[in-house]
Amino acid sequence: MKNIITALFLIFSFTLSAQNTAPPQVDLRMYDVVDAVSADRLEKDIRTLANFGTRNTFSDTVSETRGIGAARRWIKSEFEQISKECNNCLEVFYQKDFVTKEGNSRVPQDAYVVNVVAIQRGTDYPNNFIIMSGDIDSRASDTMDFTTDAPGANDNATGMAGAIEAARVLSKYQFKHSIIYVGLSGEEQGLFGGAGLAKYAQEKEWNIIAVLNNDMIGNIEGVDGVIDNRTFRIFSEPVPPTETERERTMRRYYGGEVDGISRQLARYVHKQTQTYMPEMNPMMVYRLDRFGRGGHHKPFNDLGFAGIRIMEAHENYNRQHQDIRVEDGIKYGDVIEGVNFDYAKKLTAVNAISMAGLAWAPPAPKNVGIGGVVQPSAKLEWDAMDDKDIIGYKIYWRLTTSPTWDNSRYVGKVNQFTLEGIVVDNYYFGVAAVAKNGNESVVVFPERVIRD
Repeated sequence: MKNIITALFLIFSFTLSAQNTAPPQVDLRMYDVVDAVSADRLEKDIRTLANFGTRNTFSDTVSETRGIGAARRWIKSEFEQISKECNNCLEVFYQKDFVTKEGNSRVPQDAYVVNVVAIQRGTDYPNNFIIMSGDIDSRASDTMDFTTDAPGANDNATGMAGAIEAARVLSKYQFKHSIIYVGLSGEEQGLFGGAGLAKYAQEKEWNIIAVLNNDMIGNIEGVDGVIDNRTFRIFSEPVPPTETERERTMRRYYGGEVDGISRQLARYVHKQTQTYMPEMNPMMVYRLDRFGRGGHHKPFNDLGFAGIRIMEAHENYNRQHQDIRVEDGIKYGDVIEGVNFDYAKKLTAVNAISMAGLAWAPPAPKNVGIGGVVQPSAKLEWDAMDDKDIIGYKIYWRLTTSPTWDNSRYVGKVNQFTLEGIVVDNYYFGVAAVAKNGNESVVVFPERVIRD
């Protein structure tokens, strides 16, 4: 009897110890973040942006009430007001590049493409950046027409208003990593704003962890008649275009065709949504963007940064890139009546919890390696990170045909671990760093092979 009691005590002690050292499953602050996002504030900002008449990249820059100049000044003033309310926690500035019509078929005249940037500096890693972007500009049927009304209520006042609202909500907190809220211009003419900021980031040697590009997050009624206020799409490319020939060769033997940094970012957003907003239906699309098209995350991808596009699941093409009119009883034009503000709130919250999770998490592990050839086990190792908030690491694995990381094991504060009884041939593996508050880094796919 004494032996049984002793055994039970040891089991209880071990369980209690594990509970005391394991990280929490959720960060309760995330629920506050979700609740703080306001549909009313989003509606107000979307209406304000739509009321500038047109925000075409080459529209009026002098008027205080019409054109892209008035719009970007208003956006900057909103960021500055948010900064004032958080004791100047945002660095707000314009970033611009000059584009010419020579060689650019969508540029009617030489002009500056001006982005509005607001940086919330991290406490521990101020040079690590998580970016949420929305587009400032809009367009009519003819992208060269910069005078016709083009309110761009959904495309993309919703994404721009979402970035402003996320700044309002997240500026109430402090984060380890820096967050950038940005309005990008020139999207409709060739992704000029994103290209300019990506180049600027490269020149400034920013370490970009993630780019969340929001383009059309307010429509729930598709042109096919489907109405859906829960589903949204996450577009991500499989591997970076900057990968080396060696990396391509390794994939032939070790896999990873769908495990680039942007795809891991998409999986992170998917997991955050399922954890904190289970009523939503995140839909990962294994493409850079919509078929044959590109969004403002692409210029960042082009330079090797992780970037994804978040947007509605069911588009209404009658409301995109259309002059306002009625033909054969069909209404055309991207007007305010086509926006569902509660849905825009949901997708803004998806962005906010994804950025907060990344910004509160430790840096992702580096130099992740894997071994286990002709063995009934999988061995992983990585460089230990020097971060006071790391409580340990978590190993993830999934079947090679699964889109998500379906299995995981918390292994504590170690820098190597062997999963016994799991054949390395049948699964893909990855490692994430875990903070004491439960937030995790993105999962890192092994970049090297351990030679036993």
